Amino acid sequence: MSNQRVCIVGDGLSGLMTAVVLSKLSGIEVNLIAKKATKTFDKRTTAISDTNFKFINQNITSLGRKLFWPSKKIELFYQTSKENINFLNLDEVNSNLMYVFENDKVKSLLLKEISKNKIKLTRKDVKNLAELKNYDLVILCIGGQSKIYNNLIKKRSIKKDYKEIAITGYVRHNYKTLNTSQFFLKEGPLAILPFSKNYFSFVWSVKKYFFENNSKKITTLVKNKILEILESKQNIKISNIQSYPISLRLRRQYHQKNILILGEGLHTIHPVAGQGFNLVLRDIKKLKEIIKYYVDLGISIKNSYALNDFYNSRKPENTIMSLGVDATHSFFKQNKYLDPFKEIIVKNIKNNETLKKFSKIISNRGLSL
Repeated sequence: MSNQRVCIVGDGLSGLMTAVVLSKLSGIEVNLIAKKATKTFDKRTTAISDTNFKFINQNITSLGRKLFWPSKKIELFYQTSKENINFLNLDEVNSNLMYVFENDKVKSLLLKEISKNKIKLTRKDVKNLAELKNYDLVILCIGGQSKIYNNLIKKRSIKKDYKEIAITGYVRHNYKTLNTSQFFLKEGPLAILPFSKNYFSFVWSVKKYFFENNSKKITTLVKNKILEILESKQNIKISNIQSYPISLRLRRQYHQKNILILGEGLHTIHPVAGQGFNLVLRDIKKLKEIIKYYVDLGISIKNSYALNDFYNSRKPENTIMSLGVDATHSFFKQNKYLDPFKEIIVKNIKNNETLKKFSKIISNRGLSL
């Protein structure tokens, strides 16, 4: 049987990673189609679990380990009118809880891997899916806003506009020790993600009106807030500030015929728990397993139940995890009537070893226990 042809559309992290992973399968020819190269850079960071880091390591032959900054400890804080309560500490001694990497650098690494694996890369705009009719499988990794989906998906998605803006950026510092942290503040959750000895990134989710009212002084506002929560007067330098609207979107339909949606086009969730790309990587891992199963049997992907199998195996976790993150965000939102009860709850969480263990397992493996 001749090689089956797989076309991946999109050169974001999801598209590049999918291309690299599927190119490892025998009997598969991978083509990648992406928009013409631009000079824009994705100056953000992404956090992945230890299990997902190992998956990436298995599929990239020359993984630059220095690009992935390990974290053995994660601290969670809840802000009250009097203090920041450190209510949950997750730590490991002999392994890492998570890794943080700079998007641009890992994209460059994946592009080198694509070139090494002789994956055909075509730079053009795909305006009509009919252009891709000669492929056995088409995987769309083109974000959540593409109009291409309008002619593909009939079922309504689960949607929620948080009316929030995520502010991200890099911080240069001279702290001797700095742990990965999540602060649930009155303005909105703020995450600190170290990615090198003297740099960390932040993600601060705030109400849209708060962002608009302070848009001209965001850098100063962020700097003061970070120094406040770290209880420091040290001089820090902030750079690469970006912002984007936050929403929840879960597709009820994953595919049509031999065309599959993957990445942010499939599920977009709140960044509060850092689970977005972790879900994508687990999707890619399962897709690889399913495609390998059918190819090894000599069955055409186009005429198989491969995409239906993928839908049945991945939709439950994607839905539960996404709605779980939404519930977490809702719980920690400021509410003058419920806040006194929350304070009691978070203080009781601190000594709950069972919850700590469960949190580490879910963060690392998702629901694929």
